Order: sequence, then C-alpha cells, then structure tokens
Amino acid sequence: MAAQDHVGNPFEYVLKRLAWAVSGEGRRQDPAARAAARVMPQVRKVTAADLRDALRRGLSDFGAARDDVVFIAVFYPLAGLLLLAAAARYDLLPMIFPLVSGFALLGPVAAVGLYEISRRRERGEDVSWMDAAKVFGSPAIGQVLQMGLILIGLFLLWLAAAYQISLMAFADAPPVTLESFVREVFATGDGWRMAIVGIAVGFVFAVVALAISVVSFPLLLDRHVDLDVAVRTSLKVVAQNPGTMALWGLIVAGLLVLGALPALIGLVVVVPVLGHATWHLYRKAVG
Repeated sequence: MAAQDHVGNPFEYVLKRLAWAVSGEGRRQDPAARAAARVMPQVRKVTAADLRDALRRGLSDFGAARDDVVFIAVFYPLAGLLLLAAAARYDLLPMIFPLVSGFALLGPVAAVGLYEISRRRERGEDVSWMDAAKVFGSPAIGQVLQMGLILIGLFLLWLAAAYQISLMAFADAPPVTLESFVREVFATGDGWRMAIVGIAVGFVFAVVALAISVVSFPLLLDRHVDLDVAVRTSLKVVAQNPGTMALWGLIVAGLLVLGALPALIGLVVVVPVLGHATWHLYRKAVG
C-alpha cells in the first residue's frame, strides 16, 4: 500500500516554517534574493502631518478589522498583567513601574502580525486574524525573530538596571505593601532620587529601542532585507527626522500610558492602532 501523504497540524506547520526561515535556506538558494537583502532603502523626510495621517490610517485599519486585531492584541495586556501579578506576589513592588514602562519596549514585537494585516489591507485583500499568523511563513521570519530577541534583551537589561536602582533606594528594607511603596517613593528623598534616576535611565532605553525599531519590523516583512540593513535604515530615519521621531516617541508613550491606566485593558485598542499606524509611518519614511 502506498504511503499516505502526511498533513501536519498547524503547530507543526509553524515550527517547520520557522526552522526553514531561521536556517536561511531560501536565501542561500537565491542569489537575487541575497543581493536584494543588502540594498539600503531610500529614506524620506516625514512631518507631524505625516504622523497624524499615519494615526488616522491606523485607526481606519483597526476599525476595518476590529474583531480580528483585538483577538491578537489581547495577549499583550494579558502578558503584562501576568508580569505585574508575579511582581506583587514575590514582593517586587519597586519593579511594577519598570515592568509597565519597560513592557512598551516589546510593543513592536507584539505588533508584527498587525503589520501583516495592514500590508494585506493596503493591497485591497480581505484580512482576518489568520492572516497575521502568516508572518511565520515569511522568508523574513528569521530576521524578525532576531530583531525581537534584541528588544527582549533590551527589556531584560532595563529590568536589571531598574532592580539595581531599587536596591540602592531601598537598601534597608524594600516595601512590602503598595501603600508603603507609594509613601517611600513620594515622601522620602531616596524615593525621589530613585524615581528621577529610574526615569532618566528608562528614557535612554526607550530612545535606543525607538531608534533601532521604528521601521525595522515593517521593513523586514515588506522587503526581506538583512537585519543589519533594517536596523541601519531605522537609525537613518531617526537621524534625518529627529524632531518628528521624538514627537512620535512621545505620542507612542502617551497613548501607551493612557492604555495602561485601566489595568492595561486599554492596550487592547492602543496596541493595534499603534501597530497599524507604524506600518503607515514606515510607508511614508522609507521610499
């Protein structure tokens, strides 16, 4: 009897596609693809009006596929809530703010599927949350995963730095209740110093994350360039548009803060809107 064709389950399919993409087998077999992956894209000037238009288009994408993107984006605030619960359970109250603020560094990773939805909608195609999962079949998934690991590394470094800052501020005894933590931060000199130093250090991490990722993920998915090309393009966008990119960073930070206020629930809306808007900003910034 002839052997029947084996049809793998979706999980098996994703694993196989990841293994194929990370290995780079497809590019090694295609000299034209290897050459295209090394081409530096042209970078354009962007203005505050471009940011407004990107946000408008992002909101439009969210409205067109609201049920689908909410299904995807819900995992981001859920993961944040789990981290906060773990911090409170293990008496790491000084780490709650670093967790909430630093979690924004992972936003571009969480939005990868949303970029794919915007890309398909831009072509006039019908989209669903299943289309977001198709990024795992992209030849660029290896580079996307590597970029994600870089941002995860930044997130972990930020947590390590914040933990050391909290140890210096609460050298005698860390607060064990939320009330005592708030009192220590706002009613003592050590608390104020911890807040100021922590915000300054966090700002540096946020600037680095923005500079290397503002267009990296959409560029990797759209043109399948090499990782270093994507990062250098992102840095070039920031260098040529410092004021506009600073404004974009403030907009992102402000919206994430608003979304985080009601127990991170607002991120179910904020994350997809920003994700879609980032795709449209990429279109404007990269020729």
